[in-house]
Amino acid sequence: MKAVYLTKYGKAEDAFEMREINKPQPGPNDVLIKVECFGLNFADVIARRGLYPDAPKNPALLGYDVAGTVEAWGENVSGFNVGDRVAALTRFGGYAEYAVTMQEGVAKIPDGFPLDLSTALATQACTAFYCAEDCVTLHKGDNVLIHAAAGGVGTVLVQIAKYRGCTVFGTASTGKQDYLKSIGVDHPIDYTKEDFSGRIKEILGGNKLDVVFDSIGGKTFKNSYKLLQPGGAMVNFGAASQLNGGKIAAIGMALNFGFYSPIQLLMSSKSLNAVNMLRIADYKPRVFKEVFEGVMQLVDKGVIKPHIAQKFHAEEIAKAHALLESRKSIGKVVVSW
Repeated sequence: MKAVYLTKYGKAEDAFEMREINKPQPGPNDVLIKVECFGLNFADVIARRGLYPDAPKNPALLGYDVAGTVEAWGENVSGFNVGDRVAALTRFGGYAEYAVTMQEGVAKIPDGFPLDLSTALATQACTAFYCAEDCVTLHKGDNVLIHAAAGGVGTVLVQIAKYRGCTVFGTASTGKQDYLKSIGVDHPIDYTKEDFSGRIKEILGGNKLDVVFDSIGGKTFKNSYKLLQPGGAMVNFGAASQLNGGKIAAIGMALNFGFYSPIQLLMSSKSLNAVNMLRIADYKPRVFKEVFEGVMQLVDKGVIKPHIAQKFHAEEIAKAHALLESRKSIGKVVVSW
């Protein structure tokens, strides 16, 4: 089978190599999937830059989410048939024509739902669902800020927050504000042209935010925390700001998060939540399965509606990475075989 390997850290055009390798075989608790398409995530870009410690050493087979059909399964697996249309979370290995993953990371796609859109469900929609449904409780009337609201996770967070009756503030770069309005954002903010913190203060007057979802990190996280009212919650699920430089910049980004004391959090009744869905999948596969099932229920209800930024062929993997890294994409970047 064909597989796209990361062989060199750095620029997308120099980083990848197409290889022929043996088809993987499922273990006792695994499912083998014939991959029609796979999705890109910011973690892939960070791994390509050599900044992601969880990634395997080069040559590395990246990839967190795939969509396709069930080919085979292990002896302890039940509930699947050959040819079932599924989306799946892969613990790397997704950039290939076949992928193996744990049975808890595989979910059947609702009838009629497109496979390419399904690549946004295993990583991004599950991350959004876990952040919005497990980490916090969204109440009707809550003021919610979603950073990078035009991205894959951001889009689903907006949809869930609106489903829960929240007022949504969403940040994105220039040119994405109409998209934000189209998915329900009440107050789209172009963070490249105005200070999001000042703009939110202006809109809310003397009020503050109830929940912030942040995938940027650094100063963005710190400034967002200041906007929370007592009882508010920060949910962080990324650190995209580290893409602005190398390892030294990453250290500076970490320092820019700020320092928080449990006493400080207790006195203000604020909470900080950090989410890494790979850790949830690794250590709480039962929970991940429940999250994935919850995502599919909201897909079936029409609440979650992923958006495709652009679709590439596997031979165009460098172009796909470059688009995602540029932060000009809206929604999910998809690669097909």
